[in-house]
Amino acid sequence: MAALHDLTALEQGAAIHSGEVSAVELAEHYLERSERLTDEVGAFVLTTPELAIDQARAADERVRQAEAPGELPALFGVVCPVKDLDFVAGVATRFGSQVFTVTPATDDNVVASMRSAGLVFTGKTNTPEMGLTCYTEPDVAPPARTPWDLQRSAGGSSGGAAAAVAAGLAPIAHGSDGGGSIRIPSSVTGLVGIKPTRGRVSNGPIRDSIGDLATHGPLARTVADAAALLDVMAGAFPGDPFSARGPMNGTFLDAARRDPGRLTIGFYTDASLSDVQVHPDVMAAVQRTAALLESLGHEIVEIPAPLRDSNVLPTFQAIWSSLALLSPVRPEDETQLRPLTQYLREQGRGVSGIELASAVSMMRTSSRAAMKATAHLDAVLAPTLADLPALVGQLRNDADPAADFAAQVEYSPFCAVYNVTGQPAINVPLNWNDDGLPVGVQLVGRMHDEETIISLAASLERTQDSQPRRPAIWS
Repeated sequence: MAALHDLTALEQGAAIHSGEVSAVELAEHYLERSERLTDEVGAFVLTTPELAIDQARAADERVRQAEAPGELPALFGVVCPVKDLDFVAGVATRFGSQVFTVTPATDDNVVASMRSAGLVFTGKTNTPEMGLTCYTEPDVAPPARTPWDLQRSAGGSSGGAAAAVAAGLAPIAHGSDGGGSIRIPSSVTGLVGIKPTRGRVSNGPIRDSIGDLATHGPLARTVADAAALLDVMAGAFPGDPFSARGPMNGTFLDAARRDPGRLTIGFYTDASLSDVQVHPDVMAAVQRTAALLESLGHEIVEIPAPLRDSNVLPTFQAIWSSLALLSPVRPEDETQLRPLTQYLREQGRGVSGIELASAVSMMRTSSRAAMKATAHLDAVLAPTLADLPALVGQLRNDADPAADFAAQVEYSPFCAVYNVTGQPAINVPLNWNDDGLPVGVQLVGRMHDEETIISLAASLERTQDSQPRRPAIWS
């Protein structure tokens, strides 16, 4: 018989609804695995066993009272940890930093949506300080590592979430993405990760950011699980500055079960934000995926990279460094921040009001041009990263934070473009290299059209072997 963590999140939900498995049994299973394995992969900042068991007991009682299993949400009773940048009522939040400990009285809006859907929170997942880096090596927890090679990073800033799902410590996880922070960890851990359309998921009640780069989204092992979690997360709250249209045809889970039809798909491999040489294994992964899409009947056309504008990177840097200042830090605590955080905050202090306003305006102008250039396409295929999963410590440079930031840009020059435009994007785990490392590719959709790229990703997933790949730590 399969172990509980071998089941997909949707299979676990169905087993809970039918009474075959209890939510408490599932929560206890994941709590035990988390306690035993989390330090090895750097998944959690803290676990929340009391909260999880209380939620699981409430879920089991609701199942007993339900007149029919179908009246409950598909993921009701399923475990889903929350990233440690976001508020869970009564649970400490560290923001990946030794200078913060906040215990909020209320949930963030996305967490409230997940709680209402009956998800069970087993803990807060590891993240870099203030979520500012594409690696997860904070001072408050061990580094997040990909289970496929424990010498290598699980990426960032949702590195702990990705490590947890890829190592079988949770079936799905909450993440957030301001410059690739869902797609990068998904790429290096072999997961599906969706950055939704701007406004699809509420950033409220208090965490909307300059430039509207960031959004919440799901990480999962299958497209259907990720789509089902996006259904839970999606929805506007009063006061949200953006609200995405759709889905137009049912739910995102429905989209994962639909054939996408014949599409016109553009692809490119030259990086938008730098002139870095893309690793041959990454190039091969994009080419293989393009050939697979063509074999499925789609029209594939090579296109130039969007946003090949020399102003885009300085624009992004001005906004990103200003974002680093949004978290209030006491003057006496500034020196306890990580060197890169101090550097970005200092850079942010040098951005004048007119420079920041100009950066936001330039970002929107560039976005219009980029989306106009690809408006004739149903989707775009691109690398997720320029390189293979980085070694732990490879990108970090405490002695030279400017070099640290530059190394991150070279490593991830493909993701932030779609935070700038606000378009939806999904990392698809189709490719592994000869050394057994996952090499992600991303599909990008039109604004408000997650459905097409979810359907497309699911169709690619169905071409793969029915027996999923699993890292050694899985057993």
